Formats: sequence, structure tokens, C-alpha cells
Amino acid sequence: MFAATLGTVSAHSFLSQFGSIDASHAHSSSASTSLVIHRPLFKQPSNFPAGASLSQSSFGVLDTSPASPESVRRAQVHVNVQQIIQKKRNLFVRYSNRAGRFFGLSKNPSASAAVVTATSSASVGVGAALEVQEIRERSNKWQWNQYSINYFVSHYQPSQQQHQSSVDPPVVLLVHGFGASIPHWRRNISALSQYSTVYAIDLLGFGASDKPAGFAYTMETWADLILDFVKDIIKRPTVLVGNSVGSLACVIAASDSSRNLVRGLVLLNCAGGMNNKAIVDDWRIKLLLPLLWLVDFLLNQRRIASALFERVKKRDSLRNILSSVYGNKENVDEDLIDIILEPANDEGALDAFVSIVTGPPGPSPVQLMPKISVPVLILWGDEDPFTPLDGPVGKYFSKLSMEAPNVSLCVLEGVGHCPHDDRPELVHEKLLPWLAQLHAL
Repeated sequence: MFAATLGTVSAHSFLSQFGSIDASHAHSSSASTSLVIHRPLFKQPSNFPAGASLSQSSFGVLDTSPASPESVRRAQVHVNVQQIIQKKRNLFVRYSNRAGRFFGLSKNPSASAAVVTATSSASVGVGAALEVQEIRERSNKWQWNQYSINYFVSHYQPSQQQHQSSVDPPVVLLVHGFGASIPHWRRNISALSQYSTVYAIDLLGFGASDKPAGFAYTMETWADLILDFVKDIIKRPTVLVGNSVGSLACVIAASDSSRNLVRGLVLLNCAGGMNNKAIVDDWRIKLLLPLLWLVDFLLNQRRIASALFERVKKRDSLRNILSSVYGNKENVDEDLIDIILEPANDEGALDAFVSIVTGPPGPSPVQLMPKISVPVLILWGDEDPFTPLDGPVGKYFSKLSMEAPNVSLCVLEGVGHCPHDDRPELVHEKLLPWLAQLHAL
């Protein structure tokens, strides 16, 4: 649909539609992962998978091997949960990537610690993808200020292999990226609903939410929308899960600790700003700054903006853009193109596009992350041309995961800018155990 479909607005990807610049390049990197638990667990969690065993060990293994072909809709996850009891009552385990398997080692090996390793070979359901039409039919409307906001809810439905917990599991709110909407999470909602109640929202300007003419969109507006939605609709502290600019909106919301509405934070290829003018430390952006200014100028000419917008949102253009940001090309299907295209035909969609591309980039995650104390899981596709791992934002989060005890990072190999839709099974393998541990706290 847009220049930087489903992610941070990128002038080079925008111009690539007209043959000016090659927007795609692959990035590969091995990275490390950390897992954080704020408080030790002294007993087996009530929702721990059946068949799990507890034993003492100094290290464990998380098997991230891909699911076998005969179990397409099921991902076999072997989870070793390390619970280290230290004086400060927190846990920080560092993992290094070795051929797809992760070996744990405590951050401070000299500290005395009691280690409990819980091993489970229970299968975690990937869940069937919801039909786009079903999502639309089951969606609800919420009046925010004078605007209509579209949202979806799937209530907690534990699988037959799980025990219903006496403690309510964490509620999850899914926040899409630029150009996307609730159905972009169609491959995730069923799996997540086995572990928590799941909400998803169309941000103002996207999906089936209002697209007011002439509205000046900002990152702060979306963050306020998220917090008000949690307060008015969910009505309890929530785990925010965002992709791209949706991630950044969640970061801004989580940094407002005064409202005490965020229980945890999951970032999928977090954007550095509402548009790439925020990422001035990247040499690629510095080279493109004159083009960014030119794009701003052209988009402020209504007739030019309309012509460019119409060209970008053609099906073939969208397919090319999406293929450049997805590692798994098979998931760039007709449903995905429709998810992007249909809201782009709404009245006000052009105004939203222009405002977001030309508007202020908003606060940087570098400024905000130090204010966040809740558990944070970062999942990063290593083939992302918009926010590459070797760019300033990717480097910042990589370093942060090694320094902040509440932050963990996992790099997903062969995955692009939208990991949850690109390779949902890989995201679930990391996200579901993390949510289970958050539930147990």
C-alpha cells in the first residue's frame, strides 16, 4: 500500500517503486538472547505444561529447531526454564546462538544461586490462522474522543493439554505497524489465545478506525490511544506487543509509568521513529536526507501525492514491496495484499499517509527505554531492510539486552520486518514461554 508497507516509512523504499533506488538488502547476524524473571519461582507454576519435570542443573537448553513438516500447525517447543534465586530476587540469563540451540549461563557466575531447571516437551500450538472476514465480523467499535476505533478480542481459551490456572493469565494487546491493521495478526491470535486473552487494535488512521481529514498524526497520539484503550476497555495492566511503529508507540506508552497500565512489552523490529528522518545516525539515512526532504515537498502537493499514492497501492507494487520485507515469500499471499489495500481506499487514507511520512518522527526509543522497568522481550528479524540489525536502532537494542536486566533479545534468522506474519511459528516459540513465565510471577 504505502512506501514502507507495514513498517517504518522509508523514502528509499518509496522511491524504489519508481526505479530510483534499490530498497532491499539482506542482513544476517548471529546474536544473543537473554531471559529475565523478576522474582524466583519456588514451586511449579499452576499452568506449567503437563509432563514437565523439575530438576537441578547449572544450565539448560532451549531447542529452537523448526517444526517437522508433518506438524505444520504445531510447533514442538522444548523449554528449559532457569530460575536463579539471587539476593536481588531477579534472574538474568545470557544465551549465545549455537546452530539454533541456546545454552544458558548466568550473568554473574560468581554469585551464589540456587538453580531450578524445568524441562517440558509439551507441544505449543501454532494455531490456525483466522480468516480475515471472521476478524472483521467479530470486531467492535470504541469511541475515543470523537473518533471511532476498531478493535478485536479473543478470550482466553486454554488447549486440552493445558490446565486452567486459578490466576488470570496476562492480557495481551497487539499493535500493528504502518499500513497494517488487525488482520495482520491473523496467524497469531489463535495461538496466543491458548495462553491469554488477546486484544488487537486498529490505530487511528489505519484499518477500520477513523481516518480524519487533515489530522496531524504523531507517535504520542497513538501512545495515548493505547493507554486509554487499556484503561477503558481492558481495565487491567496489559502486555503490549507491537510491530515497527506499533512497537515504538508501545514503548512510548510503557515509558509513562505514572498510569501503571503496562505489565510487559514485546517489540517486533521496533522502529526508530514515525518516519526515517529520526534515524540520522545511520549513514544510509544521511545519504537519503535530500531525498527525504524532496519526498516531503512532493507529498505536500496534493495532486502529486495522490498520483504517487495511487501508484504505490497497486497490487503488483504492494506485492513487490511486501516481498522485499518478508523473508518467507510464501506468506506474501493475496490475503496480505488485501489487508493492506482495502483500508488504503478509504476516505482519509491519503491524508494519513502524507501526515505520517512528512510529520515529526517523534521520540526515539533510545531516550525512552531507560525509563521502562517492566519485562521486555525483543524479537528481531535479521533480514529487515527498514530497521536492520546493523543500523543504529538494531545496534542499540542489541547492546541494551546485554546491559539491562529486564530486557531480552532474540534474533530470528531469515525473517524480515514483520516477524509475526513472516514466520509466526518462530515468534510463538519465543513469545509463548516468555508469557508463561510472566504469568507465573
